[in-house]
Amino acid sequence: MGISSIAANITPVIQSVLEMRKKLADLQRQLGSGIKADTYAGLAPQIGLTIGLSRQLDAISSYNDTITAVGTRIGIAQTALSQITDAGNQVKSGTLLPNFNIDGTGQTNAQKSAYYQLDQILSLLNTQVGDRFLFSGTGVDQPSVETVDHILNGNGAQAGLKQLISERNQADIGTGLGRLVIPPAAGTNVSISEDIAGSVFGFKLAGVNSTLSGAVVTGPGGAPPLINVNFAANPASGDRITFTFNLPDGTKEDLSLEATTSTTPDPDQFTIGATPNQTAINFQAALTTAVDKLAHSSLSAASAIAAAGNFFANPPQRVATTPFTSATALAPGTPANTVSWYIGENGATLTRQTATARIDPAIVVAYGLRANEQGIAWIVQQVATLAATTYLPTDPNAQASYIALNQRLNTTLAVPQGTQKIEDISSSLASAQAAMETAKDRHRQAEKQLTDMLQGIEMIDPNLVGAQILTVQTNLQASLQTTAMLSQLSLVNEL
Repeated sequence: MGISSIAANITPVIQSVLEMRKKLADLQRQLGSGIKADTYAGLAPQIGLTIGLSRQLDAISSYNDTITAVGTRIGIAQTALSQITDAGNQVKSGTLLPNFNIDGTGQTNAQKSAYYQLDQILSLLNTQVGDRFLFSGTGVDQPSVETVDHILNGNGAQAGLKQLISERNQADIGTGLGRLVIPPAAGTNVSISEDIAGSVFGFKLAGVNSTLSGAVVTGPGGAPPLINVNFAANPASGDRITFTFNLPDGTKEDLSLEATTSTTPDPDQFTIGATPNQTAINFQAALTTAVDKLAHSSLSAASAIAAAGNFFANPPQRVATTPFTSATALAPGTPANTVSWYIGENGATLTRQTATARIDPAIVVAYGLRANEQGIAWIVQQVATLAATTYLPTDPNAQASYIALNQRLNTTLAVPQGTQKIEDISSSLASAQAAMETAKDRHRQAEKQLTDMLQGIEMIDPNLVGAQILTVQTNLQASLQTTAMLSQLSLVNEL
């Protein structure tokens, strides 16, 4: 009876020793790893809170990864936009004081420089970050723009900018007078009119201002518009008449002729004849010569600007019929006959919305780009115009045409009021960058708070665990001694 009692008493002691050894091992693990438990089960009853905090931290980490990736893309895009702006400014500087010295290619050094600047701009528009083309809208796996060679010179049956400039130039200049008709003087009457009503090409009569005494000036009016000058009497020397023309690029040009008694008048003069009829003949000859010169200089330059606008339109526009000299309208180019300079995605989605990223549970930033956005395309168009034009050394009007083109490009490269600028695009991207920085700061604060809370649940207090280990070790030692003593008891010892 006594022996059974001893056995019964030792069993709980041994169980207690085993539990203490197990607890000691766990405390030693905690002290070594710094965490309370290897599994969520060991954190009861705070399992739900721990899982929730961990998920929030994982979400913040994911948002921060997105911010880093998107920030890299936007940063590279901002650099590209800045370099495109610099390229445009370099070309603009070259148009300020144009030096007309052409070589065997029919171009000046400034035009060759424009070619290389255009090539650089196009390369920037085909920038990739990883496997994403930045300026192709949603078409991140495809380049955004064609090569400089294809854009300027065409690609097989597809016409390039140079061909469109040539075709439009023929349509605008016509047979030589910019699609104006100046018939021989009819008695004392001299008229000037547009060749065909409704034509989109050539000079358009915008107005006339006259101080010619003895002359009756009417118009412009009719279809096609016409201005008539009737020399009822001879004008006085120094009297002047000024015609105003609208040009294809939206600019205006004045042509003034002054009456003179000199038999060798200057290019902007006409000789007063012995009779009004002779004066009309002299005036008609001077007007024809002046219009012809203006057509091959200012009109030719304006035509190149307009042709570039046609080429970079969506879809591109081309002279509708041949012969070009008598064409009256434009028609859309097709992929079969005209190079499309922009080859990225071009859907109905707003450009910035073609790339979006969630950077916070409540915030999505938009940072999509297309190379054919007005601010970008405008610079490409102007630089390409200068790079595409050529001149003949035998053309007496070549220098005047080149100067007229440079004057226009100097204005357009400054980006007219109402036209989107690259700075506008950069500004919208900067807003996305600012939003991401704000979100990142907010994530940093939240991450610290959540981490502190999670560590309070998962992490140990080394001092407390150390004290617990000493206590368990003391208790374990005592229990082992008790167990040893009990294990030595026998009936002999009992007796």
